[in-house]
Parts: sequence; C-alpha cells; structure tokens
Amino acid sequence: MLSKPVIIKLWQQEFSKYSGSRFRSDLIAGLTVAAVALPLALAFGVAGGASPAAGMVTAILGGFIIGALSGAPYQISGPTGAMSAVLIVIVQKHGLQGLWLAGIMAGIIILALGLFHLGRIVNFIPAPVITGFTSGIALIIFVGQIDNFLGVKTPAADSTTMKAAGYFTRAIPGINWQAVCSAAIVMVVMLALPRFKPLRQLPAALVGIILATLVSTLLNWQVAVIGAIPSTILLDQRYQFSFDNLGLFSDLLGPAMAIAALGAIESLLAGLVAGRMTGLKLNANQELVAQGIGNIIIPFFGGVPATAAIARISVAVKAGGRTRMVSFIHSFALLICALFLGEQIGHIPLATLAGVLMVTAWRMNEWHVINFYFKRRFKSAIAVLLATLVATVTFDLTQAIIIGIVLSLLLFINQVSRLDIVPTDVDWERLRATGLKVANEREGLKVVYVSGSLFFGAAGQFVDTIEALSKSSALILSMRGVPVIDASGLHAIEHIWQHQLKQGGLLFVTGLQAPVYKMFQRAGLVDELGADKFYWSADQAITQACASLSEGEACEWRPGRKVEEDDEAEALLNSISLT
Repeated sequence: MLSKPVIIKLWQQEFSKYSGSRFRSDLIAGLTVAAVALPLALAFGVAGGASPAAGMVTAILGGFIIGALSGAPYQISGPTGAMSAVLIVIVQKHGLQGLWLAGIMAGIIILALGLFHLGRIVNFIPAPVITGFTSGIALIIFVGQIDNFLGVKTPAADSTTMKAAGYFTRAIPGINWQAVCSAAIVMVVMLALPRFKPLRQLPAALVGIILATLVSTLLNWQVAVIGAIPSTILLDQRYQFSFDNLGLFSDLLGPAMAIAALGAIESLLAGLVAGRMTGLKLNANQELVAQGIGNIIIPFFGGVPATAAIARISVAVKAGGRTRMVSFIHSFALLICALFLGEQIGHIPLATLAGVLMVTAWRMNEWHVINFYFKRRFKSAIAVLLATLVATVTFDLTQAIIIGIVLSLLLFINQVSRLDIVPTDVDWERLRATGLKVANEREGLKVVYVSGSLFFGAAGQFVDTIEALSKSSALILSMRGVPVIDASGLHAIEHIWQHQLKQGGLLFVTGLQAPVYKMFQRAGLVDELGADKFYWSADQAITQACASLSEGEACEWRPGRKVEEDDEAEALLNSISLT
C-alpha cells in the first residue's frame, strides 16, 4: 500500500483542528506580513534588474504556490535581497529572458535536490562561509542602490568592486538632492520607529515609503518614480519559450546553479531558524520540492526567482501566525494592492526603495556572528569570512561559495592533521611497583602515544617524528586516541614496521579502535606484523616485548592490584614516566 505524500500529511497535521480563533491569528499575521512584504517586493524587483511589478508577482505567486507545498507551516517565500544580488548580474549579461530561463533551470535543480532527498546538503556549508557570503551580498545590494539614492546614472561595471571604485575615480554627475532626501526619510523612519515601544508593531518600511511619497508629491519634487503597477499577475514581460533561447543553456548553467544553491541554502536556513522559534521542524526535502516547483512556474508570469525569507517568516511568527494560511493571506493582500492600487504605488520614488534596500542590506549582516569571531580571535573563521566576502563582491557568486568552502576545507585539514605524538621511555622502577617482575631490563623499549586522525595530512609528520627517535629495540604504538586512519596512514605504519625490522627492533600496536583495526585487517597489516603484535593495552605489549627481548626469559606479570583492560590510561600513567 502506497504511503500518503508528505505534503498531505503536513496539511492534515496543520488543519485537523483548525478553528475560527486560529484563522483570526493567521489573518492578523498575514496582513502584518503583507505590510512588510509590499515595499520589499517592490524594492527587490528593482534590485534584481527586473521591475517592481516583477517583485510583486514573485511575492504573490511565491506565497500561494510555494506556501501551499512548503515543508513547514511558517515558510513564506518571495523575492529576497540575497537573490537580487545574483539576478542583477545575470540581467546585465543575458537580459530578462536569460534571467527567466536561468530561474526555470534553477527550479529544476532545486526540485531534483528535493526528490533525491538531498535536503541535508546545507549542513555541509561552513558557518563562516554563509556569514561572509551574506555580508558580500549585503555589500552588493548597498553599492547597487547608490545611483538611485543619489538620483544619478553612472556607467555599469563588471563587478561590485569596480562599481564602488568608480564612485571615487570618476566624477559623479549632478546629485539630485531631492532624491537623497526621499531616501533619507525612509531610512530615518526605518531606523527610528522601532526604538519607540508603542510604535514597534508598525511596518516601518511601509510607513517610511508612504511618508516620503507624500512629501515628494506635496512639494512637487522632481524625482524618478517606479511607474504604475500593471493590474495583473500575468505581466507582458515574461518568459516565453523560443528556440532562439536554447543556445543560452550552456551560458546559463553556472548562473542557474548559483540561483539554485542560494535558493536552497536561504530557504533551508530560514526554516532552520524558524524551526527553533516555533519548535516545529522543517521537512527539508519537501521544502526543496516546493521551492523547485514554484521557481519553475513563476518566470512564466514574469516574476523573478523566489526563496523563503526569514524577515517575513519572523514577522509572521511574532504576529501569532500558526499555519500556511498566513502565506496565503499575505499573497491575497498583495494581489489586492496590485489590482486596485497600482496607480498609487506608481508614484513611489525610486530613491525611497533605495533607502529601504540600504537599511535592509545593513541589517542582513550577521553582526552578532561577526562580533563573535573577531572578539574571540577565531583566525580561521575570520579568514574564511573575509575571503568569501571579497570573492562575493569581486567574482561570480558561485565561485565565492566554492572559494569559501575550499578554504574552509584546507584550514580544517590543517587543523585535524596535527597529531599529538608523545614518546616515552619505560620507567622500570615504577613498572616493577605495579607488579611486573622483570628478569632482564632492556634499554630502548619505548611507548609512543598517538592522538588524532592518522590520514594523508598527518602521515608525513607521523613518520618523521617516529624515525627521529633514538634506536628502539621495541617500539609500542599506543593508538587509542586515533579515531580514523586512511591508506596513507596505513602506509606510514608499514614504513615504521620496515624501519624497525631493518634495525633489528620490534613493533607493537595497542588500543586500536574497532574501525581502525578493521582497516589494519583490510590492509593485511595484522597478518604482516603478526597477530601477537596487537594488544588492547600498552602494559600487555610491554610484557610481551620483555619476553621477546629476553629470548624466552619471560617477564612475569604479578599485579599488586587488578588492572582492567579498558583502564589503560591510568595503568600506563602509573607504570611509565613521560619525558
């Protein structure tokens, strides 16, 4: 019997006990989110290189389609600042048709990730990479809005770095101070309004835009406006299949992967944060399915790629939202605005949207995380964060993620490749005190404690350190602290064994964990060294080494107290003097 689809189970869990009181909570939350989402949708449509109408369509359809299929009741999707930073680059290179086609390709990739249950992929991206990437995107958004803020038009540039440099190396055309004032009004309201406790519940961005628009209209300021919003969600400018576009597939594969990676990461991270806020776990794979389907459909209406947005989600949760009805209500409210308030929305100055985006960009930075890294001087995390940030504003965003991950891996390998290798000589007096009666004491019997992963990054250090020891008639490697060994580590052990054979010495290995012992068996080292060379504890190996070196004149073990085999650490500390 076939099991129910995941989305059916999620809907049943949400709405099995749905009531009028819950709907009222969802209604208030949905309208609150719509008030926050309206200015953001308009702004991110512009920031992504499309139009305010495209941002509205994305928010409306994202709320309905992705909201219906999402992996948790609190997910609300639409255009986001992070995605806008990716999209503007694509529009500059391939135009709107390239943007829409890349969005469809990204939707297919995200859908495949969900269908193949790869939702956990986000867990493999280091936190400093995400923080640096987010800060880089924030910088891209901020720099990208300087023209609208100043009311000027400067030449395009190949990267954000070059664009920012242009403001200092070239003369800026006449600044429109009325545009600057429009943006400043919004920014002041967004920053000041939340500081007044009675006014915190008001949507600051929307209040700021309304105030700035009224001032601009009453004073007849000469500023660029966004223009009337079409009273439809099926825009004239939308993706329409054409064989001429097929040649773009190879060029758009990289951008599509960047959109897919960012969409998946942002959606799953938003769900992770919201899950902690609500106590409801996100079904990551279902969320990817929802994001994939939504992003395949939205370009055919003229919208831009969407993703879940933590800003909208947090507002919904704090406003008392309980189910995905919040997403539907928010979309319906935006639809009403698009159908009936399009002309009024068209009077909003572009500079006010620049103000919204600049404040949003500042807030996008994970300042608490950045402060945590710098305050505690985590050099590796800081290096990865800064490298990812610089790569994000200088190169393609896909390359930035790859650079950050590769650098993280290199630093991680450098850290885990540091073995702790402690060679010791046997203290015969202390050894006898534990109950071992030695017929002939032998010099050159050494115990070496090894801790850390013995893999390719550490094998060289391991061999060099062991070979640097003075000649040992019997060498005992205590490897209880080695959780992992790879082929290079096994070759290193074999090399040490051959080295001991050449100088007429013995090699014993003790304390191998089960996975490591299996690797020794698979490599044939247990057979080569001999099963009698492997022991659980170092004291057993010392006893056997004494017997072997005495040529049959065995060391007799007479413990003064019972020593458990798994009590190696304490027994060895009592019998061996560390140097």
